[in-house]
Amino acid sequence: MNHSFSVTDTFFSFGLIVIQTVNYCGAIFVFLKKMTRLFTIFLLNIFLVSCSKSQNQARHSSELVGGPCEGCEAVFEYGNRDLNPIDTLPDFGDEGQKIKVTGTIYLNDGKTPADDVILYIYHTDQEGIYPTKGNETGWARRHGYFRGWIKTNDDGKYTFYTLKPGVYPSRLAPAHIHPIILEPDGKYYWIEDYHFEGDSLLSEREINPESPRGGSSGILQLKKENNIWVGTRNIILGKNVPDYE
Repeated sequence: MNHSFSVTDTFFSFGLIVIQTVNYCGAIFVFLKKMTRLFTIFLLNIFLVSCSKSQNQARHSSELVGGPCEGCEAVFEYGNRDLNPIDTLPDFGDEGQKIKVTGTIYLNDGKTPADDVILYIYHTDQEGIYPTKGNETGWARRHGYFRGWIKTNDDGKYTFYTLKPGVYPSRLAPAHIHPIILEPDGKYYWIEDYHFEGDSLLSEREINPESPRGGSSGILQLKKENNIWVGTRNIILGKNVPDYE
């Protein structure tokens, strides 16, 4: 009897140890899981604060050149996006004439490709309206959500995909895409709009500007390549931009 009780008691004690060990390990697992979550949140907060500081510093050291420019500050509204030389605007998957706009951005000498230049572009929808969803902030309330940001590499090249925009309902201006430049040293300014060859609403000033900002009229000659229309425009930083130097 004593021997039987001793074996039973031993097994009972062993079972308690196993249960306690499992509970202990479970507690450690829960603790580590919570710590991992907290650490992840901590790192995410650091990342967001860093991005915010970086953008604020860029704005603080920025300089608008070339005269007044309503809405040019939108060039800074890219948030935590990882900018690259190619961007696709939100409307590209919709019905309409698909276009690819590409080119090279050069330094003021017109020869050297410009690195780390941000090109901000925005335009209307097919009805000539700057569309909004209702939750926009900043200049998106005016510019709508058909907009994008491109940042050049050391070859200076840029490309964006979108639909050819519609004309304002008033028909007081030709179809166009607005571009704004932000240089690495903080200078930002507008250049001539992108227009489209053959648009009957183009004025003489838009077709043959005397001193086009950015070095060209911005008129695109679209040529069809497979299922997309391609236009090329090169840009010279500061070209014909007042008070640039």
